[in-house]
Amino acid sequence: MHLIQEQRLIHWPDRHFLLRHPAHFLALGFGSGLPRKAPGTWGTLVGIPCFIGLMQLAEPLHYLVLAGMFLLGIYICGIAGKALGASDHGSIVWDEIAAFMLVLEFTPLSWQAWLAAFLLFRLFDIWKPFPINLSDRHIKGGLGVMLDDLLAAGYAIAFLQGGLWIKLNYWS
Repeated sequence: MHLIQEQRLIHWPDRHFLLRHPAHFLALGFGSGLPRKAPGTWGTLVGIPCFIGLMQLAEPLHYLVLAGMFLLGIYICGIAGKALGASDHGSIVWDEIAAFMLVLEFTPLSWQAWLAAFLLFRLFDIWKPFPINLSDRHIKGGLGVMLDDLLAAGYAIAFLQGGLWIKLNYWS
């Protein structure tokens, strides 16, 4: 970890940065955002055990928890982004965790469906089709970090549901 005079991180964060503030720990996905290669993919994978934990709650509570995670994400990702000197630093993965949990909420409980959900979410999160690309470019801070992944989750859910509808109506 390297610091400049304003205590802003100019290189990739390390374990010390992760543990310096609770917002850093959460925004960096409990450490899953620390690897330099594919941190978004690692963060998305952390969404799986988090969603399995969420499944222990009554279903109506899922939406409250997911909404709370989104709102909390605006706050913690904003704090981590300021400390890192980049509002949507690659190591921030709370947005992937929360958004992928939302995708799983609309995904049937099978490994094939969860694999398809994972691949679709990663595709749209990396590709950033319209309007995700506009959101990514023009909305900064914690809201911008969370919003583009929420939009990618919307695309993934729509394609999953469309695929399930086609399978049910034409391949059964």
